Amino acid sequence: MKVLNGQFPSIEQAANEYLEKSHGSEAGGTKGKSFAEVLSEKKSEEAVPKFSKHASNRLSERNIEISDNVMDRLSAGMQAAGQKGINESLVMVDQLAFIVNVKNQTVITALDKSDADGNVFTNIDGAVIA
Repeated sequence: MKVLNGQFPSIEQAANEYLEKSHGSEAGGTKGKSFAEVLSEKKSEEAVPKFSKHASNRLSERNIEISDNVMDRLSAGMQAAGQKGINESLVMVDQLAFIVNVKNQTVITALDKSDADGNVFTNIDGAVIA
């Protein structure tokens, strides 16, 4: 781009010069996607709950199998808890109870109704029934 006689080119000329050119491969394969699309994809990647080693062990010990439907509802419960500002939450899905760290999107422990009878849940600041 040339500056002639101390005058700068118009915004349109600058945009054409700098924004229309391809600058090689885009990082992360985001070329052609809007910011909203990229943000939505990143949020959906984060929406999948992770399970701590302790939670994985509890699921195995208690023979609890988690279906895709339960995972979707657990994820929705974690998102709802996050929207309400909850940090550590009890998320109930049917007969299953999950203690989750909302910020890290991590399930800390899991149990079913037979294990939960008479139990007291501590160190949580909210509960969600999903």
